[in-house]
Amino acid sequence: MSGVLRAFTIGLTAFLTVVDLFATQAILPALTMAYGVTPAAMGLAVNASTVGMAVGGLAVAFAGKRLDRRRGILLSLALLAVPTALLATMPALPVFTVLRIVQGLFMSTAFGLTLAYLGERAGPADTANAFAAYVTGNVASNLFGRLLAAGVVDHFGLAANFQIFAVLNLAGAVLVWFTVERTPRMAAMDIGNGSPLASWRRHFANPGLIAAFATGFAILFAFIGTFTYVNFVLVAPPFAVGMMMLGAIYFVFLPSVITTPLAGIVVRRLGTRSTLWLSFAVAAAGLPFLLGSGLPAVLLGLGLVAVGTFFAQATATGFVGRAATIDRGAASGLYLASYFLGGLAGSAVLGEIFDRWGWTACVAGIGASLTLGAFLAAWLVEDREVNPAPSR
Repeated sequence: MSGVLRAFTIGLTAFLTVVDLFATQAILPALTMAYGVTPAAMGLAVNASTVGMAVGGLAVAFAGKRLDRRRGILLSLALLAVPTALLATMPALPVFTVLRIVQGLFMSTAFGLTLAYLGERAGPADTANAFAAYVTGNVASNLFGRLLAAGVVDHFGLAANFQIFAVLNLAGAVLVWFTVERTPRMAAMDIGNGSPLASWRRHFANPGLIAAFATGFAILFAFIGTFTYVNFVLVAPPFAVGMMMLGAIYFVFLPSVITTPLAGIVVRRLGTRSTLWLSFAVAAAGLPFLLGSGLPAVLLGLGLVAVGTFFAQATATGFVGRAATIDRGAASGLYLASYFLGGLAGSAVLGEIFDRWGWTACVAGIGASLTLGAFLAAWLVEDREVNPAPSR
């Protein structure tokens, strides 16, 4: 498989794995009206998927080396279609929330096992590019998933939206069936043959990995806070955009589709810490524009936040895959658990701030999270120190 085709396949797998995660954010105003609840309540229900993502990440971290990568990814994506289809029945909000958690569980299991698979199958020189391709698929799912959700809801309603996404879940399983190779269990491949807790202790003894886990928490905290609650700002005066226009606004993710694949190149030239600092600076530069009174300014701000946070995500994810010397499945799972717990915290904390004090206070909270991420990046060991170049 050529490099370009391989990158496309990795990206498409990521797209079909997490397309359900953030696409529902684009229809938050419609769901809020349908259920008759506050933005914070609906935002928490929709983002409850991050609870399942965190649990799934921990499950992969604990038992991942016993799992066949291909079979685990395949089953996770096939089973993901079940809760997605059940959401089309528009159940009561508590049931809706539980189904989102179950969605997150299956998405995270597939996500974590795929990251472990890439870390094990890619050579040291290809690891950063492989992870960047996977995160680029994540970016594309944010863009095209939201566009699709907004368009389907606008023309066919909420139930049709979830039915279509269930079909996409099954398409992901089919893609994995044909493209992911069967691999030996990690226990047979890795020197980390002890108990899962022993692997965890090794990972938590690595300051760089601890910092990377916490950095992931800060990244999704900021991202969720931005792209969940900005929807309510955009549908209200003075913007008052309609559902279809709200979906089109997410073309702000398009620059990220172009920039995120470059993360591997930038990391090799600047190192992990400098790349993360640059990423957080770009995201922070967008925050003042989010408070503008004109739509072009807000779109510019959203675009900068997206570019910065996705670039940071690709950088941190690749670092974990390289820095973990044993049981990469456990390391990836712990990172994902922390990352998605950050999303849940961002939804809950910034949702309350938004309901009580408004959008300006919410943006201030986003800025605090980005600042924390930049601070934590100082503890990440540079790539050249993790994998020093061989002497010539």
